[in-house]
Amino acid sequence: MDLQKIIEKKDMAAKYMLKEITYICKKFEKRAPGSKGEQQACEYMAKVLKKDCGCERADVESFKENPGSFYGWIYFTISFVLAAIALFFFAPLLSVLLIVAGLVIVFLQFGIYKKFVDRFFPEKTGHNVTAVKSCTGEVKRRIFFNGHPDAAWEWPVNYALGGVGFEGHAIICAIGAIYYLVLSCISISQNGVFGVIDKTSPLCTAALWGLLFVPFLVGLYWMWNKKRVVDGANDNLSGCYIGIAILKMLQDEGIEFENTEIGVILTGSEEAGLRGAKAWCEAHKGEFDDVPTFIFSYDTIHDPKYLMTNYRDLNGSVKADKDVSDLFMEAAKEAGVPCKKGWVPPLGGATDSAAFAQAGFRATGVTGLNHKLEDYYHTRRDTYDNMNLEGLAGCFAASVKALEMFDNGAKQ
Repeated sequence: MDLQKIIEKKDMAAKYMLKEITYICKKFEKRAPGSKGEQQACEYMAKVLKKDCGCERADVESFKENPGSFYGWIYFTISFVLAAIALFFFAPLLSVLLIVAGLVIVFLQFGIYKKFVDRFFPEKTGHNVTAVKSCTGEVKRRIFFNGHPDAAWEWPVNYALGGVGFEGHAIICAIGAIYYLVLSCISISQNGVFGVIDKTSPLCTAALWGLLFVPFLVGLYWMWNKKRVVDGANDNLSGCYIGIAILKMLQDEGIEFENTEIGVILTGSEEAGLRGAKAWCEAHKGEFDDVPTFIFSYDTIHDPKYLMTNYRDLNGSVKADKDVSDLFMEAAKEAGVPCKKGWVPPLGGATDSAAFAQAGFRATGVTGLNHKLEDYYHTRRDTYDNMNLEGLAGCFAASVKALEMFDNGAKQ
């Protein structure tokens, strides 16, 4: 299949995406994970996929989750560390245990996205969409385009100070926790488990200087503002509409594939720890194992100079499928679209690609943002009038080329 005609419509596709994204941001409620707004957006896009994109199937699927838990580690970890600082002066062993427990919680819940403290937070209902456009003949291969329809709670420090301030704040807090962990271990070695610290000792002086970390630790309670949900135009309606736009342009041109099935997966509550993608993988386990199936997962398609295929995801801990990743890189090159080979680094979070990869699906993540956080990321500046048509058009063109190459047998 030759899709050059569709690739040439990249600017038209970008304008279509912007129009649709603007409509969703204006028309529906805020799309926090597990919210009515997330459900409204899913239902609307499912209708678009069925009515305008030729999908015979566009199922809106629900799942249970505890979205408040993703940042809920803060209340446990920070409270444990603050208590440990107070206990340091007369019970250093308890100080060690509390700090270690706090660090374990943040690592499991926020570092590798495990459901460790979910049970302590209210249950809500999230929503996914699975849409499929059949081919005219026997299915020999399948490709899915994925994005997440939910939007983030605002990060106040990133809004006020940018990424350097946000990441700097988090790093200072981590140093503070480790600082008191080391001091507590030294105290145990010098004075025993229940030994009293000499108030004139250098160790006590160091602990008192360490109190400078306390305001930063307390400030982390407000790392997120759960009362303000951003518009999420870039993060991540942009990712949702890459796939929708591809199907819309194919439908408008009357192009059908003989042996390649095409679909769109919209996985909600990514901002709550990939909860929608994890639920989708559980619900569809084994369903698409019949033929080679590739998933391209898009997140925050904004600046064209940062278009990137992420070969590792989830803070660098999860490996993406090499063939899927290589296909996008080669397609971007063929389409004349600059694209870098990279990864989602530590403190960079994750894309839904990580959940697919962990479940055994062949997937890669495609991003279009600077991993050194921009001031629009997770802030009220992520609006429909702060989108980049060039970035959308370039990613669309590379994605269509990947579809063409896949249909012609590449990387299978």
